[in-house]
Amino acid sequence: MHDAIPLPTGVETSDGGGSTTLAVRRAADRFSRFVDALAAGTVEAPLPGGGRTSARFDVLSAVAEDDLCAARLAEGHLDAVAILAELAGDPVAPGQYWGVWAAEPPGSGLTATRGPDGWVLNGLKQYCSGAHSCTHALVTATAEDGRRLFAVRTGVPEATGTGVPEAEAGGRGPGCVPVPGTWRAIGMAGSDSPDIRFTDVPATPVGGVEAYLRRPGFHHGGVGVAACWYGGARAVARVLFTRAEQRADPFTDAHAGAVDLRLYTAGTVLRRAAEEIDLDPLDKAGAAGLRALRVRTLVAEVCSEVLDHVGRATGAGPLCHDERHARAVTDLGVYVRQHHAERDLAALGGLVARGPEESR
Repeated sequence: MHDAIPLPTGVETSDGGGSTTLAVRRAADRFSRFVDALAAGTVEAPLPGGGRTSARFDVLSAVAEDDLCAARLAEGHLDAVAILAELAGDPVAPGQYWGVWAAEPPGSGLTATRGPDGWVLNGLKQYCSGAHSCTHALVTATAEDGRRLFAVRTGVPEATGTGVPEAEAGGRGPGCVPVPGTWRAIGMAGSDSPDIRFTDVPATPVGGVEAYLRRPGFHHGGVGVAACWYGGARAVARVLFTRAEQRADPFTDAHAGAVDLRLYTAGTVLRRAAEEIDLDPLDKAGAAGLRALRVRTLVAEVCSEVLDHVGRATGAGPLCHDERHARAVTDLGVYVRQHHAERDLAALGGLVARGPEESR
């Protein structure tokens, strides 16, 4: 159990004051406390499709409204729990902190080979959120028979933050090492998402070839990310609503009304999506992909509009003098770029117009 996250070693700072390192510590501390609360039963995040998906999305939104970087880590852990349940993997144990490292941008990636002692992973994995705080991760890699998902032990000891020196707790294994200098972010700095170099890392397969992408829960998880964006938008809007409460001004009120309308729309769509997931958790109707594209696109547009309205209504003042607001604005602007803009709009249009096969 993590009581407090120490400053991680090997994290590159974006300035001489160590702001990135402090952001990583802050998000990792909130992440670990969230996971510990899940294990203790004081916080609930039901699995998607079990009848309480809306409660799951509410939890993600609430964490994001407090800290988007912590929400990015919490969403990864909850996604890992859901994936392991869906693909019959070993369940997450207390004291484990999981990430899902499945980004596959162009360039080198991970390869998986099977030897006499089992599977091992080699190569470079990019955007590994929670690199210095996740004890375990689900990782995509290319094997001889196709793309697979694997569970790995990252080398970060469960004893981190409990007063046990890292060297005594086992330390980071030499085969799974963050690459210095690959995460110099300003927005989402606390998500701690550097590249990680894998060298003969033992791995356990989870599901079969392409099972990670083909399962219905892949799309349910995508809606969960949108719930985080929605929480981030609510955090950005806070300063505008506070200003409107403090004084009557027609222009401020107009922006507040526009923002309220958009947040109401996004919240309603997320609740509707949760109801639809609960009605068809195995996606027998084949609607999960279309639903996820619609929800993510709408919530992404809401985030962009909220950022615009709040900025126009409040000016530079809060960005210069309110550190929490400035961080929320910067983090949301980066996080929502997981939506692929016109590329996702084109995918949505093709799916609506020609169906899943013809639109490819």
